[in-house]
Amino acid sequence: MSSEVTVDAPTEERHPGTTSIDTHTSLDILRALNAEDATVAGAVSEILPELAHLVDRAVESLRAGGTVHYFGAGTSGRLAVLDAAELRPTFNAPAGLVVAHHAGGPAALLQAVENVEDDVDLGRSEADVLAPGDVAIGLTASGRTPFVAGALARARELGAVTALVTANPDAELAVHADILLAVRTGPEALTGSTRLKAGTAQKLVLNSFSTAVMIRLGRTWSNLMVDVVATNAKLRGRVLRILREATGADADQARDALDAADGELKPALLSMLAGVDAAVARDAIAAHDGSVARALASLDGQANP
Repeated sequence: MSSEVTVDAPTEERHPGTTSIDTHTSLDILRALNAEDATVAGAVSEILPELAHLVDRAVESLRAGGTVHYFGAGTSGRLAVLDAAELRPTFNAPAGLVVAHHAGGPAALLQAVENVEDDVDLGRSEADVLAPGDVAIGLTASGRTPFVAGALARARELGAVTALVTANPDAELAVHADILLAVRTGPEALTGSTRLKAGTAQKLVLNSFSTAVMIRLGRTWSNLMVDVVATNAKLRGRVLRILREATGADADQARDALDAADGELKPALLSMLAGVDAAVARDAIAAHDGSVARALASLDGQANP
């Protein structure tokens, strides 16, 4: 016999402004959806202090050798997988630094897998890999997903820092979270369709969180992605452009610096900025936890005591 759950969350309420959306023209439907989307960034802005606190805890954990873990089902889980996957090519983040746990695994990325989001024990088992000081972030628009509940409860038992990203300010899973990020996106244009505003809010929160963490860890210089991994022609061109923009060098000078640094952007950049060879630049970067800015300051201090 199947079981039923009635979800009590703002995302499940009917939006009074879209009750006739099924009679609209394509353009009017899109205008209605766009008008709702335009409210999401403002809702996210209201939880930025809590998000900043989560960034600080994550940076502290990662600098101490810990890891960050996302837990979600359905849309939430897919967004988590996307965010974690993009950190390697964008910031050269080591494998395992940020791990996404999607209920149902890879099979559930392309199609729904029955009952996995309702499996508390599955969430607990997914969180068994955490260690004290790690960071566990649960994502659930409704604030009640059992898979996420199990994961956060187990994470807390293991001594991890826990956080909940939700669209429900009264989320029942808040009891498992050290940090609550409740984005008030309100009723969806299509009742209960959390792939709309709630999903957009989660995407914004995750993008902002992981980008801020990478910046704090020194994986940028200024606003340039100096840890980008050049895995295709477009990214190889971007590496060259970043080096030229940061130093004012011409294309040939930039290519020579990259060649001397075995194609690595950071030591090439620092060698040009500080006027040192690539080996010295690489050692300085390693000594300052990957931060070009701090490595540059140290080399400038040596040159100008």
